[in-house]
Amino acid sequence: MSIKVALEHRTSYRFAHPVKAWPHTIRLRPAPHARTPIEAYSLTVSPAGHFLNWQQDPFGNWLARIVFPEKIDHLEVTVGLVADLMVINPLDFFIEEYAERFPFAYDDALAADLAPYLRQVDDSAAALAWREKLPPLPADGVPTVTFLADLNRAVYGDVAYSVRMEAGVQTPDETLARGIGSCRDSAWLLVSLLRGYGLAARFVSGYLVQLAPDRESLDGPSGAAADFTDLHAWAEVFVPGAGWIGLDPTSALFAGEGHIPLSATPHPSSAAPIAGATEPVEVTFDFANEVRRVHEDPRTTKPYPDAAWERIDALGEAVDRRLADADVRLTMGGEPTFVALDDATAAEWNTAADGPHKRALANDLAERLRREYATGGVVHRGQGKWYPGEPLPRWNIALQWRADGEPLWRDPALFADPWGDEPDAAASAHADALAQRVIEVLGLPRTQLLAAYEDPLVPLAAEVRQPVGAPAEEPGGVADVAALDAATDVPVGWVVPLVTGEEWTSPRWRFRRGRLVLAAGSSPAGLRLPLDQLSWVDPEGTGEPSYLEAGPRVRVEIPEVTVVPVDGAPTTALSIEARDGQVHVFLPPTDTLEAYAAVLRVIELAAAQTEVRVVIEGYGPPPDARLRQLVVTPDPGVIEVNVQPTSSWAEQRELTTTLYEHARQARLTTEKFDLDGLHTGTGGGNHFVLGGATPA
Repeated sequence: MSIKVALEHRTSYRFAHPVKAWPHTIRLRPAPHARTPIEAYSLTVSPAGHFLNWQQDPFGNWLARIVFPEKIDHLEVTVGLVADLMVINPLDFFIEEYAERFPFAYDDALAADLAPYLRQVDDSAAALAWREKLPPLPADGVPTVTFLADLNRAVYGDVAYSVRMEAGVQTPDETLARGIGSCRDSAWLLVSLLRGYGLAARFVSGYLVQLAPDRESLDGPSGAAADFTDLHAWAEVFVPGAGWIGLDPTSALFAGEGHIPLSATPHPSSAAPIAGATEPVEVTFDFANEVRRVHEDPRTTKPYPDAAWERIDALGEAVDRRLADADVRLTMGGEPTFVALDDATAAEWNTAADGPHKRALANDLAERLRREYATGGVVHRGQGKWYPGEPLPRWNIALQWRADGEPLWRDPALFADPWGDEPDAAASAHADALAQRVIEVLGLPRTQLLAAYEDPLVPLAAEVRQPVGAPAEEPGGVADVAALDAATDVPVGWVVPLVTGEEWTSPRWRFRRGRLVLAAGSSPAGLRLPLDQLSWVDPEGTGEPSYLEAGPRVRVEIPEVTVVPVDGAPTTALSIEARDGQVHVFLPPTDTLEAYAAVLRVIELAAAQTEVRVVIEGYGPPPDARLRQLVVTPDPGVIEVNVQPTSSWAEQRELTTTLYEHARQARLTTEKFDLDGLHTGTGGGNHFVLGGATPA
């Protein structure tokens, strides 16, 4: 991928009357060592009637020598070039082994070749004192690239930038004393400091091209507000194996594709862009620098030129009109995938389905999408895909909201974040209080609130299977029986039998052991209920409701709940427990959206009255056209977003642009780079689907 630009640089001198002009030297041609490909170049000098000879100076730089046989009343120099700003990695080099760590010394032959670039700039107390402020080098040195980057950054931090139109370059001491200077001043200061450390360095005059970014940066300044070019100056240092390395102390960056060197010399005086003399005369000086883009390859930050995107947008609208005319009710969904902008080599962003960084970014993205799409919606943290070899189903974060805009959940402050919030030491007490209030909101007797306990027989069974004799002397050895049974009288959660059919009921659960004992495991209590111990009579099932057509307007009312015998009753329940320092509420299955919304209303009322923040988990809502849902879920190497269906091009365009922008703000991206720098996609599914709103 690259961007080609056309650069034009004009320098003009207007004299009050014709004057004699001695030969002029122009150093405005890209130097032989410039790495940015130059596809076209022109130099125009006015007035005509001059002689122009291209030469190379003692340092290999191109220069044009201009001789004027007649008097001139003006001098105008215009440079035009086309540059291919393909990305250049300024650190794409190897370093000789002996120079990998600084300090190092050049060998004698190389030092002789570099003699002009090693000659010390006049040192003074100011420069020496400034160097003394820098952190001392360790005995075994530091990586050479690190040393160069730190020194470049130090100059950038201590010398403010100013546009100084006066001719010449400040001395290093003057720049340090003032704490401000032009790019020429900072570059010459850095050259002097590098030579003071025994490194060969040279002054570089050139063009700097900065293009406005496609979008604002997430980290630090975004760069130029508009495409920009100007004459610039920086330093180059010679490192064995790497050659000349460009360092720009004005930005604290290594020189890249936007740095186009024109002249690199031991001293600034021999790198002046235009040098020459005329008879004394009054002069009007003017200059202009312009850059414009002439070609841009598609890229992830700007896949289409503006004109192409306008045509795509118009085509989408036209397709919508044709579908509407033919009464084709097409919807579109998809599962775009994202990877982390940072730490892209971690297993969770390449092969593993889960990981702490992935959970944190998914959490951030889900919250951003909730504020965008699901205002008045609910955050449901349930179980998602389950693949062979994985002990439990993967997590997913579902955002659910009503299509009519009415709230499904009123106060988002009542949602707890199981991955981001600090664990609450009082979570168990809060779970107890919430459970008591849920019973009151439902109008049920306290006897319908069942304490749930872990099974003491499971650790005891593990104990009796241990070998005879003393336990092994290692962590995780055989525990004492008394310790195993110590906490079995403390409930780990609360269960409310609840059936949300045409009439809401709460069956009287009974157990042979006299209390509700959960199945062994680490899953939520709602998944470990001993449902097979409730009755000898099989529960009555209900058929799956039809969701081919949207029902009437959703009316959310908490119905009266009747206590009924357990025999034949459906075995569904609402569970509340403290887990990992947060209060979790496990929803029972519901047959209708009205019932699902009513259960949520019960929980929100109880949570608001007890001021307890909750994590909603368990069963999700039944399929219903009156409900919208978006799911953030993990997949190997990526975060996958199952987006809500859209029924028009305008909806799809809005969904796509907002989703990808929120993902970027959450530090997620859609691109990866292989070890060799090859640009690739996320590696996830990232597909879309077309279909009808209903199966029929």
